[in-house]
Amino acid sequence: MQRFALVGAGFIGNVHAANLAAHPDVAFELVYDIDPARAASMAAQYGARPATDLAEVFDPERIDAVLIASSTDTHAEHLRRAADAGIAAFVEKPIDLDLGAARETVAYVRASGIPAMVDFNRRFDRDHAELRRSVQAGEVGPVELVQLTSRGPASPPLEYVRVSGGQMRDQTVHFFDLARWICGEDPVEVYVAGSALADPRITDYGDVDTSVATLRLPGGGLIQIDSVRRTGYGYDERIEVMGATGLVESRRHTAGNVVRYGATATAADGLHAGWFERVRPTYAAALDAFVRALRDGSEPPVTLEDGLRAQAIAEAAASSLGSGQPERVEYRVLTDDERKIRV
Repeated sequence: MQRFALVGAGFIGNVHAANLAAHPDVAFELVYDIDPARAASMAAQYGARPATDLAEVFDPERIDAVLIASSTDTHAEHLRRAADAGIAAFVEKPIDLDLGAARETVAYVRASGIPAMVDFNRRFDRDHAELRRSVQAGEVGPVELVQLTSRGPASPPLEYVRVSGGQMRDQTVHFFDLARWICGEDPVEVYVAGSALADPRITDYGDVDTSVATLRLPGGGLIQIDSVRRTGYGYDERIEVMGATGLVESRRHTAGNVVRYGATATAADGLHAGWFERVRPTYAAALDAFVRALRDGSEPPVTLEDGLRAQAIAEAAASSLGSGQPERVEYRVLTDDERKIRV
């Protein structure tokens, strides 16, 4: 039984709290939030205790693992505190909005030896995982063209956009991670074109709400990711991989599977109203993978380095959006010294 503390009692914290409370191998012990009343309310709902300060959360006598679902600007700080305490950490993306700071944090955490995992939860979508298995098994031959779609139903509040890091770092980064995970390769170049079509005010923050990113794999294969903040028809997420000998597709999900046939028209169920309804099961599956890794003493399946590599693509994509030119993706893996010595 793993004793967990949760840091962050906002929307995504509530998602994680429900999964922590329901997991048979988790003892959900503590909730911490900068708003004590919000932490107390969540703790009461799920049978945990509210923590009055972070010292309780990062106490290895009480806690085995911490789930970090706090504001983005605190992720790195909490990861370092977990490393200092020798407590396992499961963290929402990104590690830090600044790639250099994220690299330093990963080096620090790796030097401590604690298990740590980034919550790229879409890897745990059943259909996406089966698509990847098919590609990795060679069932479609060498990858030549990949299409990923990420289309949200409604634009986020502008206040959220202001601190999000932009569409590439906030929304599309999940699909940069999926692309490299599915293909088993790191893209070497990215070109992005984008527009502000849903809400022109988003340009005040240097962002777009509609974009297409084209990435080139080392062998010449191409990846295209279209990202939209606002649709008029629900949440749309799908992946298609074409290889030299075939094609495999993870299709869009509808809210149901009933089709109604009439004399002059056929009506089918539409898409999920929001992104969360579509991906809800993946959060529990990601947590379960992390808990099993702790139990088995194995490395968690989505490493901090995976987080860095997806972020490196997002940084190059953001640069391309600004420059209007293709940009090389600059990966920098941790050196042996960085894994051993805290920076």
